[in-house]
Amino acid sequence: MTSQPAGGGGRTIVAPHAHPDDEALLTAGTMARAAAEGHRVVLVVATDGAQGLADAPAYGAKGDHLAATRSREPAASARALGVARVVELGYADSGSDPQMEPDPAGATRFARVPVEEAAERVAEVLLEERADVLLTYDRHGGYGHRDHVHVHHVGAAAAQRYREASGLPLRVLEATVPRDTICRALDLVGHVYRFPEAFDRASFDRAYSARSEITHRISVRSHIRAKRASMRAHASQTSDSAGDARTLGMLLRIPRPLYDLVFGREWYRDPALPAGSPVRRDLLADVEAGS
Repeated sequence: MTSQPAGGGGRTIVAPHAHPDDEALLTAGTMARAAAEGHRVVLVVATDGAQGLADAPAYGAKGDHLAATRSREPAASARALGVARVVELGYADSGSDPQMEPDPAGATRFARVPVEEAAERVAEVLLEERADVLLTYDRHGGYGHRDHVHVHHVGAAAAQRYREASGLPLRVLEATVPRDTICRALDLVGHVYRFPEAFDRASFDRAYSARSEITHRISVRSHIRAKRASMRAHASQTSDSAGDARTLGMLLRIPRPLYDLVFGREWYRDPALPAGSPVRRDLLADVEAGS
């Protein structure tokens, strides 16, 4: 990921995420590596995260109290990763319940926001930053959360708006995980720790992307401490309203050698590359040639 544009300075990478803490799980290592190599990294958070589960005595129930807490956590994560700028779009968390709740007063749940409306706001950030790379989500939205799926559609539309408005190229990379890899990792972790009852292991068998769709495999082992610190920054999401450890909390309990094995790589899909393309190990390998 060391590619630099002719004439000096680094590239600019913009990473929109659905909720506070999503960056920690999917792209934190890539973001830390890019920042360490002299590139500008911008984190965009779409929602307030107010529908996330949390330890009630520590953070309050779902709603304004939790949203206020979660709005502070990306800044701590950004410091750990070397992120230059955090942009909060301020949409309401759409939640993961089967029925989406009504919009709260003065806000719209992200999944209800028209794609073009949200894309315009993301495109504004891309234009302000003269971005070179947009990190978004695969078409499944990872594990299928409605806000994650919306990020995928919004990201694609924002990239198109940016290209049309600026006349500049923009590399779009969809953060994902090979299904078999994440399932194997979860099974390994399951031998050591017991996941919460609400955790649906089977859902991962149909999530993320097939290995054949992966175009970029990025080593982040040298930045694993930063990735772990990014996870720790989102303390409100480490336990649920009953005080039981949530997935993020369980992952932070994994011993370092196993943690490094599980989280030492991050994966992306470039929708512009044909199927069967060689897997890249440099996030910016094709960016310099296209600029």
